[in-house]
Amino acid sequence: MTRTTTAATAPSLPAGGGPHWLAPFADRAVDATVSVPGSKSLTNRYLVLAALADGPSRLRAPLHSRDSALMIGALRQLGATITEVPGDGAYGPDLDITPMSFAAAADTAIDCGLAGTVMRFVPPVAALRRGTALFDGDPHSRKRPMGTIIEALAGLGVAVRAPDGGPTTSLPLTVGGTGEVRGGHLVIDASASSQFVSALLLAGARFREGLHLEHQSREHAGEPVPSLDHINMTVAVLRGVGVSVDDSVPNHWIVSPGPIRAFDRRIEQDLSNAGPFLAAALATGGTVRIPNWPAETTQVGDLWRGILATMGASVSLADGTLTVTGGPEIKGATFAGTSELAPTVAALCALAAGPSTLTGIAHLRGHETDRLAALVAEINGLGGDAEETADGLIIRPATLHGGVVHSYADHRMATAGAILGLAVPGVEVEDIAATAKTMPDFPQLWAAMLSQGTTANKDVAVGPQH
Repeated sequence: MTRTTTAATAPSLPAGGGPHWLAPFADRAVDATVSVPGSKSLTNRYLVLAALADGPSRLRAPLHSRDSALMIGALRQLGATITEVPGDGAYGPDLDITPMSFAAAADTAIDCGLAGTVMRFVPPVAALRRGTALFDGDPHSRKRPMGTIIEALAGLGVAVRAPDGGPTTSLPLTVGGTGEVRGGHLVIDASASSQFVSALLLAGARFREGLHLEHQSREHAGEPVPSLDHINMTVAVLRGVGVSVDDSVPNHWIVSPGPIRAFDRRIEQDLSNAGPFLAAALATGGTVRIPNWPAETTQVGDLWRGILATMGASVSLADGTLTVTGGPEIKGATFAGTSELAPTVAALCALAAGPSTLTGIAHLRGHETDRLAALVAEINGLGGDAEETADGLIIRPATLHGGVVHSYADHRMATAGAILGLAVPGVEVEDIAATAKTMPDFPQLWAAMLSQGTTANKDVAVGPQH
């Protein structure tokens, strides 16, 4: 089944957004070495665990962005003390965290912005303290799926209500904490987001009975949670701070009750956010190197090594540096389960010489925007040939032209526009500032990449234009 996205069915555009950003066109092959800020996924998971730990913790080289600032603000509202201290990270100070007190009683309000990790991870934490916490965020945050976390907390005996005291399935909502959560066996449907599972696992060790979490899809029995890599990351960080997690049975996670050990952790750079820079190598037929690429990681961004090779790039990891060199053309292919990498993959597919299919990403309709509809609308708006399917996208070669790429307040839509602009002159990105969600310095980093040494005029073939 395919879905046609038109102007009438594309996601609504947020008001404002500021002046358009003219995406730099690369008339030469890029040749650059790039480092990117810390992982948002790891930073926000460790922040939650530090707020629940049995003593003070330190995060080294954490991400400093809107999403991490919102998480810091939320945990401070719940009583954690988070202090910036000098560090050796290139993108900001380290963080010292003193955990919150469960006995403290106070009502508070928490701004979630558009951060899924804040709106999903923090309510179970709020349930562990005494007092009422009001959660709300940006206008689009009220459209993001929240029903599962609300039902889960209710199933654990936590009072979750709309601000007027009635039932709710979305933001805004209030969480009435009593100082403890019972825990035990809980069945949820996490088909809409892996963050529902991670949210409960992160707090589960502090539940009185621990947590036995079971995922059951209401529509498709036995179907796994989307973005399982992100749950595996959560399990790994929990085990790293002394929490016992049994995930030996598919769709079941058992967290034993007990302390969360205080820690001192260095945050890996964000491999998902490295994607647009690596994509520049393919879009221009050049080379991009990223040092300090981890030999082993739980980040989904490590999939870039296989994805970009499939698309015709030469990819190597040696002495901790990932090197990607674009081939003579970008190859279309079939990609399954690209998760948050999908917008970058889709941008490259729109430049490819052959057709591509992306599957297993239906859940992206509930991200910062409906990413599937948005990608189709913006690729087709530049003359491309993209359409939605039930669980993904089909993108065929087409001659692209300049135009405006809307961001929908979504950082990954904005960076997708930047990639397209490398190969297509005259591409403008509406609201490039949306990248501040996870990478505040993106425009400067992009310009710095392009200002480094370049090789001869690029000869990479882009779609059917050559």
